[in-house]
This record gives sequence, C-alpha cells and structure tokens, in this order.
Amino acid sequence: MNPRRKKRLTLAVALIAGVAAVASLLLYALNSNLNLFYTPYEIVHGKADTGVKPEVGQRIRVGGMVTMGSMKRDPDSLHVEFAVHDSAGGEVIVTFDDLLPDLFREGQGIVAQGVLVESGKLEATEVLAKHDENYMPPEVAEAMDQKHEKPEYTDKQAEGYKYQ
Repeated sequence: MNPRRKKRLTLAVALIAGVAAVASLLLYALNSNLNLFYTPYEIVHGKADTGVKPEVGQRIRVGGMVTMGSMKRDPDSLHVEFAVHDSAGGEVIVTFDDLLPDLFREGQGIVAQGVLVESGKLEATEVLAKHDENYMPPEVAEAMDQKHEKPEYTDKQAEGYKYQ
C-alpha cells in the first residue's frame, strides 16, 4: 500500500470513529433527558404490552384525575400532596413544592412531571392542569380511554374551590 492511500484510509477511519463517538454521546444525552408518559395503573402494575414498570429515580410524566378529597396542604409552606387515579384503578401519590396552577382542582385531569421516589410516589417538578371544563390533555384522554365528564360537586365543595 502506498503512503498516499494509507494516509487517506487513516483519515477515513478517524472520521468514521469521530462521527460514531459524537452520535453515541448525543444518544446518551437524549436518553438521560427522556420523560416517558405513564398512567397511574402502569406505574403500579407495569405497561400492558411489556409489563415494564418505571424504575425508582426515573424521570417520568404521569397523567390522570386528581382524586377527590386526597389533597393535603402544609399550612407553613407550598408543599402539597395529592393522589392521581385513572379509570383502570391505579393510584399514585404526587408531592409538589411549588405553586399549583390556578385551574388545579380535585376531580380534574392533570399531568405531573417529576422523579419517581418510590413505587407509587412521584416528586413532581411541574404540574399542568387543564384549561377549561371541556379539555383534557390528549395523553390523559387516550390513557383513560374514556370521554371526559365534568365531575359533579356539591354546593359546599364548589364554594370551597373558589378560594383555593
């Protein structure tokens, strides 16, 4: 092999190795920032098709309906804890240490993004609430596999929500 060909071959191999290294680093970075969507049932029992459950410490998004009567607020801080359920019967506890959206209510659909701290408990970094009574995030509506119906409240419950 003459020196000119050897130099070109070395350059081509180095270029291919460099592109492979950059692609590997890019895929690794994207994988660590991936937020997978789960329903409460899938967090507790695993995905229906694979049976895979999210691991503790994994960043995930969970969507469902806020369980009526499950919200607990700390009077001295912004800490709030509530349960999220779906129609399949799963329930997950969500903790959040920031201001909740103005439209956040019990009995309405939400999507919470955060880290799974233990099986069935999510420490949220962001909570998204629906913006009107006819809207439900598409992921939540699909996951719950039902049409959204406005929850029925008693007059006393409705009065309490005006001031939260």
